[in-house]
Amino acid sequence: MAPSIIFFGFLAWSFSFALASDPSPIQDFCVAGGDGNVLVNGLACKDPKSVQASDFSFSGLHMLGNTSNAVGSRVTAVNVAQIPGLNTLGISFARIDYAPSGINPPHTHPRASEILTVLEGSLEVGFVTSNPENRLITKVLQKGDVFVFPVNLVHFQKNVGTRNAVALAALSSQNPGVITIANAVFGSNPDIPSDILAKAFQLHKNVVNSLQSKF
Repeated sequence: MAPSIIFFGFLAWSFSFALASDPSPIQDFCVAGGDGNVLVNGLACKDPKSVQASDFSFSGLHMLGNTSNAVGSRVTAVNVAQIPGLNTLGISFARIDYAPSGINPPHTHPRASEILTVLEGSLEVGFVTSNPENRLITKVLQKGDVFVFPVNLVHFQKNVGTRNAVALAALSSQNPGVITIANAVFGSNPDIPSDILAKAFQLHKNVVNSLQSKF
């Protein structure tokens, strides 16, 4: 094989790997919130001389999240929208509160892997591998346990204890994004045609219509 072909093949592989996560910064920081025309990760940078400690801090993760909702959980996100100094740093954070039997429903993060630590309570967690295996990998975690969810795989958590549970999650993107499966499938705007969902899920169209009405 010609050396040039090997070189360009390696270059293409390296480039695709580099695109698999947030780009690395090429300066100390790029605090989001400026009004310039140059965007980094889609956000303009403040003048470094005007940056303050408040651009790198957030308060409130000690507060309980309100879990009075249909799924019994609350995610308090700490990403670039809350801490402008996270821009270009490739990390973010979240606190998740769970009522007894509450769930963080099946969802994916299209731009991040996640590492979750249980602070209080017991959580059943799991993720599903990609087609064709669709293997469920699951475990019950106790206080102090840690679990990893690979990037873009469907995953979930459920409080299997009798008291409230709390977890902290770190994610490998300043803006990991979230796609909640039920909301995306049955709550899209506009609706996915019910005959498509009926065939995909092997359900009667009336059942699909009922599910769509809930989202």
